[in-house]
Amino acid sequence: MTSAAYQGVILAAGHGSRMGPFGQHMPKPVAPICNKPLLAYHLEHMRRFGVEEVIVVIGHLGHVITQVLGDGSRYGVRIRYVEQEKRLGLAHAVGQLEPYIDRPFLLILGDIYFEMPGLASMAEVMERNGAAAVIAVKEEKDAEAVKRNFSVQLREDGTVRRVIEKPRHVPNMLKGCGLYLFDKPIFDAIRRTPRTAMRDEYELTDSIQILIDYEYPVRIAPVVEWDVNITYVRDLIACCRHELAQRNLDSLIGDGCAVAEGCEFIDSVVGDGAIIRQPGRFERCVILPGVTIDEAVEARDAVFIQGAQLQAGT
Repeated sequence: MTSAAYQGVILAAGHGSRMGPFGQHMPKPVAPICNKPLLAYHLEHMRRFGVEEVIVVIGHLGHVITQVLGDGSRYGVRIRYVEQEKRLGLAHAVGQLEPYIDRPFLLILGDIYFEMPGLASMAEVMERNGAAAVIAVKEEKDAEAVKRNFSVQLREDGTVRRVIEKPRHVPNMLKGCGLYLFDKPIFDAIRRTPRTAMRDEYELTDSIQILIDYEYPVRIAPVVEWDVNITYVRDLIACCRHELAQRNLDSLIGDGCAVAEGCEFIDSVVGDGAIIRQPGRFERCVILPGVTIDEAVEARDAVFIQGAQLQAGT
């Protein structure tokens, strides 16, 4: 695989409406996971994959994303930003990128945190089998996780037979994970994709099913070991705790922080430049960069933004 073999695409136009005040001021794709923007992890994955050029689709608070990521040079890639003016589903977002795509491309949904050490095998699966698409999958133990994403059914030869978006009745525990490797025929499938009755959107899974129905080979790659869609405050906490465990850290204090003597941190992350003026106890907490906490606090399972404490249950 050469460095020019694949382009990268990150869809980062979504709203964080279910994260309350957090989502009003910060796009989920740049939520800090142990003081590093979520999209920075994606860009690092792509660079290791061999991608040099990444298209980032922005929408809600897109200017914040461009400020955080810049031109991509600090991550070893070149970023082109494309704005999604209408929210009509993932297939619509991908379809508008056709003028910018001239080769197979790795697509990552920008509001999902992935642990995927075997990502390179997706290229091997595509190249070995001449696949039009490769879907990253994970064998789940909880059927609810499949219901929140999409299920994948296989034929005996290992090709994908069917994908079902947010199935009410789970046929198996093989979950599609929001990470794909597509060749250019996906754009033909997107042009034939109808708007759905379920969400009145153009679903990417419907486009994949059209590829399958037109007898393009679609394969899977079990590359995802852990993943969380950052939908609620508790998901941000879960991702930070997982990353702490990966780094063998109990807690993390960011650069340039001023922390009062007597503060106790358990399984928590303090963002760069945060100021904590009084002794306090923080357990399973995330304090965003630049936040100032003036009063003494005893908190558990919370995210601190400027002027507010968001509980994980909300």
